[in-house]
Amino acid sequence: MAHVSAVERRPQLVKAAIDLMARKGVAAGSTRAIAAELGVAQATVHYTFGTKEDLYRAVMDQLTEDLIARVERAAPEDAGFEETIAALAGALWRSAREESAGYHLLTELSLLALRTPRLSEARQAHYRGVVEVTARLVSEAAARARQELSRPPEAIARFFLAGFDGLTIQRLYAPDEAAEVLGLRSLVSATTALATGRLGLADVPTD
Repeated sequence: MAHVSAVERRPQLVKAAIDLMARKGVAAGSTRAIAAELGVAQATVHYTFGTKEDLYRAVMDQLTEDLIARVERAAPEDAGFEETIAALAGALWRSAREESAGYHLLTELSLLALRTPRLSEARQAHYRGVVEVTARLVSEAAARARQELSRPPEAIARFFLAGFDGLTIQRLYAPDEAAEVLGLRSLVSATTALATGRLGLADVPTD
């Protein structure tokens, strides 16, 4: 059998891990099972990545890159501000609905990372990357529409993503298509209102 370098083997193992864990869950993603998925020796996984956590981190990076690329492709070049926010929301929602196995896997890995110190950096990098891309797209949409933002782009991005995360959790626990569509439309309207200064902010006791 021809020798395959670690550089070539790395994306193969990442794909095998994604395919396996998307079908069976993170708990099934042992290095032995991932190696069997690709048809290689278990030692190949450890030689290529070192530890299971290093492989999981690479999986999170790949899933995050795929999600960001999909959102960036959805951003229209000549639309108004609200239309752009709606397009981004639609692209993310389609990812959660049509690519649900991969989206759920990323959510599952993110939750695992909360209790796994070796994955903490990957979890933070994932969220930073999504926030940064969303904030950039918000800024670009505002510039095209000549819309002055009432809040920093990052704050608007975090507000939007917080609402979207809530909708996806509801879809997992209590699916209701009509309520989900209403929630998505409301999120786009609320994000637009926050960005343009039309959303009044209530005082909330937090101490």
